[in-house]
Amino acid sequence: MEHPAELLVHAYLSDVRKGKASMSDETITGIVKHVEAAVRRQFQTKNTRNFRLRASNIGRSLCQLWFQKNKPELASPPASHFLLRMMIGDITEAVFKGLLKEAGAKFEEPEKVETEIGGEVISGEYDLILDNKVDDIKSASPWSYRNKWLDGKHIEKHDSFGYVGQLQTYAKAKGVKPGGWWVINHSSGEFKYISYASDPDEVVNKLATTVTKLKENTFARCFKPIKEMFRGVHTGNYILDTECKFCDFKKACWGEQLSEEPSRVSKAKDKPVVFYINKQKGTIDDNTE
Repeated sequence: MEHPAELLVHAYLSDVRKGKASMSDETITGIVKHVEAAVRRQFQTKNTRNFRLRASNIGRSLCQLWFQKNKPELASPPASHFLLRMMIGDITEAVFKGLLKEAGAKFEEPEKVETEIGGEVISGEYDLILDNKVDDIKSASPWSYRNKWLDGKHIEKHDSFGYVGQLQTYAKAKGVKPGGWWVINHSSGEFKYISYASDPDEVVNKLATTVTKLKENTFARCFKPIKEMFRGVHTGNYILDTECKFCDFKKACWGEQLSEEPSRVSKAKDKPVVFYINKQKGTIDDNTE
């Protein structure tokens, strides 16, 4: 079911195309200020912050947080285009909020908030509050838009970046319910609203457990390798879990066991790259999925 504001934006864009509507100077100025602030943040601010739990990372896996806290220098360096990708997200957010405003959707602007979880103060800044619920705006690749951003339950099961915990932290800090995510395909311009579908209490309890275990500071992998399947049959190979694929510390975590190479079984001319885990005695047990 489409969000009411989603319908408003579609109607507004249609009217603009027909010459029946335009964008106000006030909204344009707001978009420009938002983008300018993002450029200054991305290109003029030095990242010298020490590790701390924030709304933007508390929902991530415990093993990844352990590395961020204890061995940040072992992270794989981001690609040279990383800042451009961040800017695409910032620009997308700025323009989409302008569309919401011009379409007549009433929302509260971003605010820095903080709340206590597991005995720690967790802070962050949400994107907007609409219908008294906190929402986030996400820029997505075409693949992610089609395959990841399906519904709230799917996000809960495939939450590599901790989006569920992030949104719940904002909601708890603001004293409102979590709403969901406005997702924009940065290639096609398509957009949709994905409603939050997780149990708030369960999410907060899980986040509190993360805080407690991180204080204990004992490392343990959160995910096992999974069986590589080809045409419904196990190939005998093991590959990284999906969550691990997106982790900046996968090479540090798995060491020499990790092998990044073209698929060993694909018959395609251009074989996809696969992260294989080379089996060693005692490292992959019979319970591996």
